Amino acid sequence: MAAHATTAERAYRIGSIPGDGIGPEVQAEGLKVLAASAALDGFRYTLKSYPFGGEHYLRTGELVTPAVVDEWRGLDAVLLGAIGHPDVEPGLVERNVILSLRFGMGMYVNLRPVKLLAEHLCPLKGKSPHDIDFVVIRENTEDVYSQIGGHLNIGTPDEVAIVTGVYTRKGTERIIRYAFELARARAGRRAANGHRPRLTMVDKANAIRPQSLWTRVFEAVAAEYPDVETDHAYVDACCMWMIKTPEQFDVIVTTNLFGDIVTDLAAMLQGGMGIAASGNINPGHTSMFEPIHGSAPKYAGQNMANPLGAIAAVGMMLDYLGEPTSAARIERAMEQCLVDGRIPSIDARSGLSTTQIGDLITAEIHALAAHAAAPARA
Repeated sequence: MAAHATTAERAYRIGSIPGDGIGPEVQAEGLKVLAASAALDGFRYTLKSYPFGGEHYLRTGELVTPAVVDEWRGLDAVLLGAIGHPDVEPGLVERNVILSLRFGMGMYVNLRPVKLLAEHLCPLKGKSPHDIDFVVIRENTEDVYSQIGGHLNIGTPDEVAIVTGVYTRKGTERIIRYAFELARARAGRRAANGHRPRLTMVDKANAIRPQSLWTRVFEAVAAEYPDVETDHAYVDACCMWMIKTPEQFDVIVTTNLFGDIVTDLAAMLQGGMGIAASGNINPGHTSMFEPIHGSAPKYAGQNMANPLGAIAAVGMMLDYLGEPTSAARIERAMEQCLVDGRIPSIDARSGLSTTQIGDLITAEIHALAAHAAAPARA
């Protein structure tokens, strides 16, 4: 689903936030892949870089302002590297940058594909790429992340910390409806394996009774999608089944907090945080794409962090912008390089530098495009 009218011209306005730690290094490789895809597939883009992150804050004291958010609204997409600096109060800059995007720009969908590209990356015995291919949809603007709460008597024996989880019917229904639409859109790949599309809703309404709103809304919306099988799991059971039988999942929709936790577990099924990417989406509007790993300051500047998560984020962005051919080729290039061992692992000890991995993926993208074009020339 394209973001703005400019996508019809296949010309995109993209914001870049390299961020902290390994963020600039991995994002540079993602941008290398973006440039290759544009050259091969004939779209254009303009790129504007923004300095926000912990290092910038320490140097200038600047944080994201409403004026910057207004500027971001004029973009088609934003790419984020990683945010987090060891010398800044934990969460200060992360909340400022990421929540300014998610909350300030209505990015209510957090979309995290979980797809195993190479069997040797999976820590589960006997599981193959055929078994691990699902998507987690995390509600992105409510729950305890709404920042409602605070502290009383900090540092004393009487200290109290309060946080309020917020669930609205509007917010719950729109994310559940988005999940049903995605499950329906994935029907083709499910049918190839002999299955109907399936949506699993995950909550903890047995213990957190206000989450019964999720249960009731899910049941009501499901009546409009008779072609989609439905399932319900409490979050603890979901985690258990994700390890035991990940092949049962197609699309999962869940709350903000549970989604944050479940998706990190899911990332390990596909090989680890280094290959996982996410989209923060306001359908039809500016959306943000990022690897889900942190800034990993101990690896910063060493050219050894694996950039596959950032490259996957570029693929997600291009799919959202309306360039599915580019997106599919990026994923295929990653898969090929992992399966044949050119990229032996996805951690910082692969023996390859950050730039070498970016070069390998870029070369494979060109090779795949050449192979696809060969019959036409014959």
